[in-house]
Amino acid sequence: MNYSDKDVHEDDENEHFNLTLYVAGQTPKSVTAFANLKKICEEHLQGRYTLEVIDLMKFPELAQEHQILALPTVVRRLPTPMRKLIGDLSNTEKTLVGMQINTRSTA
Repeated sequence: MNYSDKDVHEDDENEHFNLTLYVAGQTPKSVTAFANLKKICEEHLQGRYTLEVIDLMKFPELAQEHQILALPTVVRRLPTPMRKLIGDLSNTEKTLVGMQINTRSTA
């Protein structure tokens, strides 16, 4: 089956992103990571994402279960393959590339 660039682009535009941000309480780095991730999602994934925040201070058992080694960490479960980024996500370009978020305009 052949796909045109338009078909592939439309599929990218309809993909849903399932993101989980792992933090350790309300530390400055955790708060910054959340704010940066929320801004990126609103600007680049409007209506195409779910974002869950898990505080490992409240649920420490999830760190080992979900293989989280450093904080804050964002995990993109969908679309596959899974991707992980560590840090406060202040470098927007690095975050977009790391999460494989397509930024092509529709114009």
